[in-house]
Amino acid sequence: MNACKKILGIDPGLINTGWGIISLNGNSLSHIDHGLIKVRTDIDLAERLLLISKGLTEILSNYNPDECSIEKTFVNNNALSSLKLGHARGAILLTMARYNLRCFEYAPNQIKKSVVGRGHADKTQIAHMVSILLSKKIEGVSDVSDALAIAITHAYQNHNRIVQVTQ
Repeated sequence: MNACKKILGIDPGLINTGWGIISLNGNSLSHIDHGLIKVRTDIDLAERLLLISKGLTEILSNYNPDECSIEKTFVNNNALSSLKLGHARGAILLTMARYNLRCFEYAPNQIKKSVVGRGHADKTQIAHMVSILLSKKIEGVSDVSDALAIAITHAYQNHNRIVQVTQ
């Protein structure tokens, strides 16, 4: 029998870092919890990164996930935005390393394809499919549904099985 695994999904950001935890038990996915680490924009970068790390440390202590998954950075037309996102990812990866939690990385199009079935899905489609797959309405900012989609992608990709929804 397969052991139940708790998977933490993280959608990195310097203002809003979305997180979601799901369980994978055999072939079944279920929602555990989700949330948002909100960081004020009027403080310096180092303090913002520290707050992201502290928020994740609390999540790790409360839920003790077995695996972590995070969205890869893609370089867009705004190099400064990509660089800032890279800072947030660095703080996240360092926090996971401190807890000896391996972090798996997935490209945005891979996440969309895994959850929605096409690599160019929009945020509304992702949120809708996450709600269906986890049998739970996920409301609020897209960072949370994106984080859950990242965790679902990890369950699909790394556990190489057909996952069923638990009711």
